[in-house]
Amino acid sequence: MKFIFPQNYNFTSKLFGFIDYTTVILNIVWAIFVFAFVYFLIPNITFKIGVFIVLFLPFALLSIVGFNHEKIWYILKYLYHYFSSPRLYLYKKY
Repeated sequence: MKFIFPQNYNFTSKLFGFIDYTTVILNIVWAIFVFAFVYFLIPNITFKIGVFIVLFLPFALLSIVGFNHEKIWYILKYLYHYFSSPRLYLYKKY
């Protein structure tokens, strides 16, 4: 069976059909960082689990759901550029 895709269709491979692989890798890196932080600094196991959930879950949910279907990598890049030069304005007079 042969399928015809339109020319403007963006065909990318995704994990489970809705998560980009770059997002998955970024989530794994963030989870490892949060796990190392929690593992070495907090002695109580229930408090470790709670802190891990509080630090990891919002980032994971925002990366999966996204902002207007924008990838989390681009959002982090935009935020970095905004906070690194906050006085940079785009002014267009009509």
